[in-house]
Amino acid sequence: MDAVFRALADPTRRQLLDNLHARNGQTLNALCAEMDMTRQAVTKHLAILEEANLVTTLRKGREKEHYLNPVPINEIAERWIGKFERHRLDALSDLKKRLERED
Repeated sequence: MDAVFRALADPTRRQLLDNLHARNGQTLNALCAEMDMTRQAVTKHLAILEEANLVTTLRKGREKEHYLNPVPINEIAERWIGKFERHRLDALSDLKKRLERED
């Protein structure tokens, strides 16, 4: 679980996960096109996400497609958020969103 928290701590890696959530199965080139960074930097971030089991890959010919693996995030949610009453957390989250819209 430490590897997952370390991987999620970086905003660039969270953005990569968001990109994969929006469109799963992207190649490195496609992911690089969405990020304002070098191919090598994206590759390093993907390696950390793969080590944390947040991203899996599948080879298709010469290309490697990257897929989001939500299981580790769900395990964190079950362990940490599940301890609390979900309806209270949902109410607080809704309140926060409403207040932010009013600003």
